[in-house]
Amino acid sequence: MHITPADALDLLSQKKETFITLFEHGSLQVEMYKPDAVDLQTPHERDEIYVVVSGTGEFLNGENRVSFAPGDFLFVPAGVEHRFVNFTDDFSTWV
Repeated sequence: MHITPADALDLLSQKKETFITLFEHGSLQVEMYKPDAVDLQTPHERDEIYVVVSGTGEFLNGENRVSFAPGDFLFVPAGVEHRFVNFTDDFSTWV
């Protein structure tokens, strides 16, 4: 399996959604996420990781706020309120 960020973003743009599931195996799911202006996520039932593909901004993870940039790895435990804020228009991330 090989998926490039460009391929993932192309597939996502065809769906007109903010995320697309690209791969599933057992309990693993790999998605591409690209919110439009506002991140409307709510807490999830599963742990999640994000690897930022493009863009910059800030990430709220519970009570913590960090700046992010391409290549950054972010972890969120299940049930924790989190979202991306103040992000650039080109922001996208693997999930």
